[in-house]
Amino acid sequence: MNKLIIPALAIALTAGAAHAEGYQVNSLSAKQLGMGHTGVALKLGSESMFFNPAGMAFMDKTLDISGSFTGIMPTATATTPDGKKYETDCGTSTPIGAHAAFSIYDNLKAGVSFYTPYGSSINWTDNWPGAVLNQNVNLKVFTIQPTMSWAITPKLSVGLGAMISWGTVDLNKGLVTAETTDKALPLFQLLNPSLANAQPFGTTTPASINLNGKAEVKVGFNVGAMYDITDRITVGASFRSKMAMKVKAGDASVKYANAVAQGILGETLDLINAANFTAEMPAPWVLGLGVSYKPVDRLTLAFDARLTGWHAYKQLDIEFLAEQLQGYNQNIEKKYKNSWCYSLGAQYAITDRLDARLGLMVDTSPVNKKYYNPETPGMTKVEPTIGFSFRPTPKLSIDVAFMYVAGLGVDNASCEYTDLLGKTMLGKAAQIEALGPSAGPQMQAVAQAIKAAGFQSTGTFTADYKLHALVPSIGISYSF
Repeated sequence: MNKLIIPALAIALTAGAAHAEGYQVNSLSAKQLGMGHTGVALKLGSESMFFNPAGMAFMDKTLDISGSFTGIMPTATATTPDGKKYETDCGTSTPIGAHAAFSIYDNLKAGVSFYTPYGSSINWTDNWPGAVLNQNVNLKVFTIQPTMSWAITPKLSVGLGAMISWGTVDLNKGLVTAETTDKALPLFQLLNPSLANAQPFGTTTPASINLNGKAEVKVGFNVGAMYDITDRITVGASFRSKMAMKVKAGDASVKYANAVAQGILGETLDLINAANFTAEMPAPWVLGLGVSYKPVDRLTLAFDARLTGWHAYKQLDIEFLAEQLQGYNQNIEKKYKNSWCYSLGAQYAITDRLDARLGLMVDTSPVNKKYYNPETPGMTKVEPTIGFSFRPTPKLSIDVAFMYVAGLGVDNASCEYTDLLGKTMLGKAAQIEALGPSAGPQMQAVAQAIKAAGFQSTGTFTADYKLHALVPSIGISYSF
């Protein structure tokens, strides 16, 4: 029976390990969030290290320090075909960005940034109907980026940064469904009289798995160029390279709903408690193109278009480190597509100390609907923003912004999953039938009961998804 459980388990593990457009963070500057997170063609001082390293070359300060703290508060809902609605119970994700830059020469600047370019968390709770796909997940990627920026001419600059990145993942998902376990319970009671008084699981997930791991350090690059076409029009381009974030030795553990679940399933699933796994997923490349325009001295307009190379996420590879499990490695197709995010922003200097900002982002989804999963419901998002900066002194700026994320929704989205227990029961029936009369009357009766119960080796979860999020941000910067 173990050989039936483990291959199906390897398939099941892959469902929640990535988050489509949801795990790319577009809220790493409170100041720029108010302008729709534009910045590819803007001269932002130290914050240019993230948006476009070339912009830092135009910094007119000896030292520029800035930091931002953002809270992402998402709510997703799934409505199943029977009309029941299920809502996430998410905490607040807190991406951050901190930057420090200084002048070496008038045309040469250097600095270092720390930011979280990828990260997401979602909690569908343990016992919702889609638990076999995902219960909750928490993903974080951290980056330190030392950067150099050179103004080749007064109008043209280039910049280059080394992205030193690492990450963590913590995933929980159901291993078997309550529906299939309840269907199998009478058969287990027939074989084990001590389960005679066992109660059906109903809506309780009988067994869940936790996958926890740290991704090893990877190094990529962030490169950019910026050019002033006129005194009022600037264009820019930037490119952040792809990095393959790999968990080399993650830990897996199984949690049971109660003693009955452990008694029924523990013989095979307990093997996973002693297993380590490796997994790899991309932090995809990002190409940014931007233009900014100052129609009057106090007003700045900006437009960015960012193409993210999600096509790199063709499949998710899971490999078990335990020698007895290596024959069950899996390569699961994802087949994402590249996607665009469009940003439009405006900043107006109301006074010498107060700036007001407005913006809008449209973030398109890369998810292939044939492989749809609720780990972070992939859908196109429309994101209006607003913000302002107040300078109590010329050297100090306090920045506040707010973004509302409105998902456009996805209807009738389906995801197929392996029904571990159903596949096991069908395999058991086949084994008994292969033995023929030598299996004995009781086991032959079990085989007939399995066939009559209508077990399936796969299942499909279908739902309509909606998503929205509140994203406040606050930042502070100091320069001289």
